[in-house]
Amino acid sequence: MKQIKKEYQDKTGYELAQICAQAALDTKAEELVILDVRGLTTFTDYFLIMSGKSTRHVQALAETIEAKFRSKRIKTSSAEGLREGMWVLLDFDDIVVHIFYHEQRKFYDMEGLWSEGKRVEIESTPQD
Repeated sequence: MKQIKKEYQDKTGYELAQICAQAALDTKAEELVILDVRGLTTFTDYFLIMSGKSTRHVQALAETIEAKFRSKRIKTSSAEGLREGMWVLLDFDDIVVHIFYHEQRKFYDMEGLWSEGKRVEIESTPQD
């Protein structure tokens, strides 16, 4: 099994969330939100929630994010929903990425469900 590239071994969940957010924005993610859920859940530190314009766009966002992290030898512990493209979940342990087709996002209302999570500002040029 390959090790995570040395320069990424010490990245915090916050820094990984920023890298992921930039990759998503570069792929035209819509309504991107980062929620700090530390202390609210034991399975992750940050949620990234975003929308895609179509099921294909949702799939492309997921593929771009996975490729970005794969290039740094960071793998998802699980990925769900990629085939359908309505709601894709990528679990990178410290961050969990939710990519929704617009209608699904409204229905599941993750921001409302995790309303106690603190919104994190997205940096314009995160350290990559």
